[in-house]
Amino acid sequence: MSLQGKIEAEFEITAPADKFYNIFKSEAHHIPNTSQTGTITGVAVHEGDWETEGSIKIWSYSIEGEVGTFKEKVEHDDVNKAITVNGLEGDVFQYYKTFKGIYQFIQKDDGSNIAKLTLEYEKLSEEVAVPDKYVRLMTNLVKDLDAHFVKA
Repeated sequence: MSLQGKIEAEFEITAPADKFYNIFKSEAHHIPNTSQTGTITGVAVHEGDWETEGSIKIWSYSIEGEVGTFKEKVEHDDVNKAITVNGLEGDVFQYYKTFKGIYQFIQKDDGSNIAKLTLEYEKLSEEVAVPDKYVRLMTNLVKDLDAHFVKA
């Protein structure tokens, strides 16, 4: 059995794809303020700044009764409106050797918008669970943002 895996989730979002991409790319400091589910409790720049690719941020989160931190190095893909967060340190590394999240926001030809979330990982052992709860965290984060954008 392979220790590597990938989980994907895709769902429709109401707000324009550009709004999501822009908040992840350059305004991530606003995300904890939009968290209706309390999923994201804080974010801070560790190295670099809020806008520059390669900057390192530390996120604080709460999921299924657990609190944790996640240190990431971010990549931007302006053409595909995708943000890749490469995990460097944090609580997930108790269970996973590698951990990479991809948030992609797509505006379709009919004007509708889609969020496509991908989580690529490598478990430390076969006993480690598939990281479904972290995909739920990613989904809750995007849905909280969508609700915030629609209200604004």
